[in-house]
Amino acid sequence: MTMPIPGSEAFSSRPVDPDELARSLPSSLQVHTVTQEQVDALDPLTYEVIRHRLWSVTDEMGEALKRMSGSPIVTDANDFDFAISDELGQEVQVGLYNTMLVGAVDLAIYWTLRNRADNPGIESGDMFLTNDPWVGGGLHQNDVMVYQPVFHDGKLFAWTSAIAHQPDLGGVGLGSFSPAAQDVFSESLPTPPVKVVRGGQLQRDVADLWVRRSRVPMLIGLDLRAKIGANNVGAERLHALIAQYGADTVKAVMKRMMSDAEHRLRDKLTALPDGSWTATGYQDQSHEGDRDLHKITVTTTKTGNHLTFDFTGTDPQAGVINCTYAGMRGGVMLALLPILANDIPWSAGGLMRCFDLVTEEGTLNNATFPAAVGRGPIGPAWLTGSLIAECLSQMLDRDLELGKNVQATCCGTWDTAVIAGLDERGEQPAPFLSIMMEPMAGGYGARPHADGVDTGGLFCIPMGRVPDVEMTEFLYPLLTLWRREEPDSGGPGRHRGGLGASIAFTPHGTSIPMGLVLASAGKAVAQNAGLSGGHPGNSGLDVVARQSRVAEILASGRMPSSLAEISDTLEPGQNYASSYLAPGEVFSMTWQGGGGYGDPLTRDPEAVARDLREEKITADAVAAVYGVVLAGGQVDPAATAAERERLRGVRRDRSRVAGETRGKADLSSVRRVDDNLVEVGSGAGTAVACGRCGEVLGDTGAGPLAVGIYDGAPTEAGPQIIATAADYVDAPVVFRQYSCPSCWTALSSAVVPADHPDRAVTLGRPTVATG
Repeated sequence: MTMPIPGSEAFSSRPVDPDELARSLPSSLQVHTVTQEQVDALDPLTYEVIRHRLWSVTDEMGEALKRMSGSPIVTDANDFDFAISDELGQEVQVGLYNTMLVGAVDLAIYWTLRNRADNPGIESGDMFLTNDPWVGGGLHQNDVMVYQPVFHDGKLFAWTSAIAHQPDLGGVGLGSFSPAAQDVFSESLPTPPVKVVRGGQLQRDVADLWVRRSRVPMLIGLDLRAKIGANNVGAERLHALIAQYGADTVKAVMKRMMSDAEHRLRDKLTALPDGSWTATGYQDQSHEGDRDLHKITVTTTKTGNHLTFDFTGTDPQAGVINCTYAGMRGGVMLALLPILANDIPWSAGGLMRCFDLVTEEGTLNNATFPAAVGRGPIGPAWLTGSLIAECLSQMLDRDLELGKNVQATCCGTWDTAVIAGLDERGEQPAPFLSIMMEPMAGGYGARPHADGVDTGGLFCIPMGRVPDVEMTEFLYPLLTLWRREEPDSGGPGRHRGGLGASIAFTPHGTSIPMGLVLASAGKAVAQNAGLSGGHPGNSGLDVVARQSRVAEILASGRMPSSLAEISDTLEPGQNYASSYLAPGEVFSMTWQGGGGYGDPLTRDPEAVARDLREEKITADAVAAVYGVVLAGGQVDPAATAAERERLRGVRRDRSRVAGETRGKADLSSVRRVDDNLVEVGSGAGTAVACGRCGEVLGDTGAGPLAVGIYDGAPTEAGPQIIATAADYVDAPVVFRQYSCPSCWTALSSAVVPADHPDRAVTLGRPTVATG
């Protein structure tokens, strides 16, 4: 008997047609479903009661996992999620934890139904385990999903799933992350779906095989059992719900939840003008030693009640900064859930019917096997989400009501630092490994009506938390010197981006150097973009202080508060690096705040003065970025007006003007485009004008606008640019600003490569005719 050897294409997963999937299942696997008539027959009260019960099931699963897990990634940072899916894997209810995972859970179930239904079979009492990002379930190998089929009366009724990031699953690098990796074989190897529980019994051989791969096997084994326990909770609650209301009623509610979510999102889209918006972003460096920039670009087109996200033109896969199709889809959900579905129950199976993905295989966010994908969720998937959010925000900003959901880019990326070494504080030295979770406290982007939330969290983990400093010091041989919000880290704007923060620590309780692995982006090119002229937030910066004076400072009874005080030998960490931290040395990590919204010269001067008093910004930003003059801490209105007019003159004198304006428009009857731009006229005569001065800049949806364009040093974006681009990449990087060529209001402000595509064509408006 010969056995076929599956190629890499056998482990790829894509969305499927539910009817086609149901027809493909073997006769031995019976599934439970209901008719549309049964769905329509639901009474409203029963529907709402069961819908909320299903929501509570995912919450209970989350609490069960947190109580059983010993990993701070789960217990502190909430980097996990859950889902209840129907018999075919469509997600009915998801948790409010790591929402990027929502884009991958159903893919793994689809794959399992297609590839495991015959052999080894899908039966009651089974649970499957996978960490294969090409199959789905997670976005990289450290995302591990345990999921189970739930049967009723011999028929497959539903699926429950629990997924969490694991601290280490083997591979060359600490935390399974190898900054130099060129393929997946240098990382933790992906495991396609395998039965880890059979007939209700944990399969010890599979469990032993699984934990054997890790540098922290006890944590991995505990998390495996925690996920199994969480699934058991989910199944028990589902069976109780079925016993109370009947299987057909519960299933009808599940189908109705997805249908309602779909229809509500489609209604919202229908109310918006049709159009197409483009956003392009970059990852600086792809692996250890690389000095290139790598592009992801997306065009978002809204037609009627449907969205298309087209990633054509994205750069080929490279180094470790790749994600699979599941990661790209997870990035889309990162943006879509809070921006478009914030007031819609997150029944993801219905929401995902409202968009299509167009993508080329072998690219950064649709990488083919065996690409390295260790950076997947916090690199290309995250950037994908940020670019989608930028497009959706431009689309929604045209509507006063829906514009309340507009938000500049949040912290932009996750700054990764993995440490590992020997903890010598106990009776017996013990190895340790930790992922520093402090960047959970990222800055939120500014909005049209409010500043961003300072250290508010991550866009993709609504219920995320920053770890407790004392608990980190209890668990690991570290002494934290500071953890604080950083002034100026929020992007300047009419509304300021939320502040990011920094941490500095030194080894304490170990006599040997600890390994240090770094991975991030946004040091050379901003990933926390502003909107409508708002500036990007701060650049990230990692520094190792060699030959430090920290021991002497602490011995004197003082706590150091700056790197300059600690050492004269400050070594900036590259985006991707394998390094070390010796006793007596200090590591400092500064992560990113959110982008600003609107021209900083239009910010309320009193808000600027308040920010200075509260140490949200520095005096440099008050004068150079916001143009506010203070006398005795109080705003001088006349001097501020004069200074702002002078700064607009500086913009005029340094800029080149592209295109020709067409005179002034009547602003008494206009339609909003964004904070600065409006549409005037009607029909074929529709034009775009500056909403501040009325200058007509060009036709709607056709040709470039007439704008002032300036390219300068990145630091001209403000004191938040704390990293030097030339330390990381060879390509020139600039602060690019587009302004109205009449009143010199900033229309767009960004830190981008010098060859970044000209945005004057798409600035603040759709590139196709509006409906």
